[in-house]
Amino acid sequence: MAIVVRKIGLAVAISPTAVALLKVAARLSLSLKAELVLVHIGKQTSAEKEQLEKQLQEANLAGISHKLIWREGSVVSEILDVCHNQSIDLLIAGALKKENLLQTYIGSVARQIMRKANCSVLMVQNPTAAEQSIQNVVVNAEEGPHTTLALQAACMFAQLEKASWLHIVRELKLLGLTLAVNEQRNEEEYAEIKQELVRDEIEQVEKMLVRIPHEGLKVNIKMLSGKSGFELARFAERKKAELLVVSAPRERLMLLDRLFPHDLEYIFGNLPCNLLVVKSRKHE
Repeated sequence: MAIVVRKIGLAVAISPTAVALLKVAARLSLSLKAELVLVHIGKQTSAEKEQLEKQLQEANLAGISHKLIWREGSVVSEILDVCHNQSIDLLIAGALKKENLLQTYIGSVARQIMRKANCSVLMVQNPTAAEQSIQNVVVNAEEGPHTTLALQAACMFAQLEKASWLHIVRELKLLGLTLAVNEQRNEEEYAEIKQELVRDEIEQVEKMLVRIPHEGLKVNIKMLSGKSGFELARFAERKKAELLVVSAPRERLMLLDRLFPHDLEYIFGNLPCNLLVVKSRKHE
């Protein structure tokens, strides 16, 4: 499979950040040569139409293939329905940097969309009208159903933005080290086993990367240990990453995942930067 983005969806609201978010979507649409589908949920009053049209004019979408779909009803349900009916490949939505405890358990609109969308989702943390360069892209290469697609997406975005670094993160499996400790190995043997495990993990990443175009990118493969979602977010913060790319889990996140947070739940609740969740439904 290869990642393909032919249609970009944008959940656009009447808000102070709407114009900046529109410009982010427009720039991405131009870069990927993708159609832009704007989705607005609300009653079609004359005042609402006037405000929305003003935002679209200010964003200046001239020269970009786009259309506006206006829906009434549940924000999450209607946006997801448009994604399905319009065959959206990538949905863009705004996100809060830090969600409060109530939102963690009930779920904000952005969080629900991330869980339920049947396409890839880009959560933009602090949209700005000015074009911002991306210097560091971090991608989680942990084994999963969409890991290769996540690597492809990370490489594609890093190349489009002429990023300085692509950081590929993978969790160091601690089972082998635990067994080594239980077998009462000395320090030298323990260190040798750890180095071997690191080499094996790096080799797995390199095997995936060799099949993915990444010309011109400086690549850093980093092994992390500990709670992977927490460590991944901390690593992205340390590298001052502008984009964090993760693959979607195999199944939808359930209540148990929220009580004992899944990696995506932790990352979204403590968003270190823009977040791209890669899913495979509309990729070929």
